[in-house]
Amino acid sequence: MTTFTPPDNHFPAAPFIKEIGRGKKGARSMTREDASQLYSAMLDGRVSDLELGGILLSMRIKGESVEEIAGFLDAAEASFTLLPQPPGPFAPVLIPSYNGARKMANLTPLLALLLAKEGVPVLVHGVSRDVGRVTTAEIFEAMGLPVANDAAGLALAHSLRQPAFMPIGVLAPKMYRLLSLRRVLGVRNSTHTLVKILQPYAGPALRLVSYTHPEYLEMLAAYFMTAAPAGRGDAFLMRGTEGETVANANRANQIDWFHDHQRTLLVPRDAPTDIVAPAPEGRDAGATAEWISRALRGEEPVPASIAEQVAQCVQASRRLGSDGR
Repeated sequence: MTTFTPPDNHFPAAPFIKEIGRGKKGARSMTREDASQLYSAMLDGRVSDLELGGILLSMRIKGESVEEIAGFLDAAEASFTLLPQPPGPFAPVLIPSYNGARKMANLTPLLALLLAKEGVPVLVHGVSRDVGRVTTAEIFEAMGLPVANDAAGLALAHSLRQPAFMPIGVLAPKMYRLLSLRRVLGVRNSTHTLVKILQPYAGPALRLVSYTHPEYLEMLAAYFMTAAPAGRGDAFLMRGTEGETVANANRANQIDWFHDHQRTLLVPRDAPTDIVAPAPEGRDAGATAEWISRALRGEEPVPASIAEQVAQCVQASRRLGSDGR
């Protein structure tokens, strides 16, 4: 007979699994407080592997409510030391990069570099490698941009007007452990949503947030309108370009701006078109890095949709910077 040995300081997760594990129609959502307690225990390793698998798969089937995602994020941001606010007139811009590119060139680094060129402090956080995809970290590496492995490295990048890439394993190591369980379970879990709405700075910041599935548009919109803590800054929400938060080079993505618990349509979605914007010939990191370098020198045209995204980010970052000081 197999015996179960709970970890030290074991958190009793069974009552939560009983409620969230009844399937998509029968499950009941947790309160924000309960979700925070449960996710905190998951981050601290106080939930057994058996229970952890049950929780992750239950949430995958049920889907997160606004209260649950809010409670999870409360616990997540309490699990690491917040970053110091960078000096200057702009609030930092956060660009999560957890997907990379598979079919199109990954132009997230172009977005980050154009913002940094304007003097905006830019933090790109995400995974360094992803099998079958070209990550932002790989393109940064091909361009000779260093990785920020601590707050000092981040501050140096900001002072040099360079975007900083910080691996999620450095920024939020406890979250990285849960994120990595995708390789074990074969499916994503709630942490993949949380890292895209993470706000790791002590002061206000502008979060660029993307979604892939339509149901996440309204769930995340409701979070930013009703549950996001005051004083944490603004968010731009858009459908991802292959999961990345950079505008599609061929046509503008709709961008909704969330500020002071209000929602404003910032950029309307372009109508379908057969026009294809200039892009790197190859999709690999080296070819993409070379094309981005030419675009920064003015030798290649910056796609109009990305230029518009940059302009809107600069304006919102300046506004937040002024409000936060």
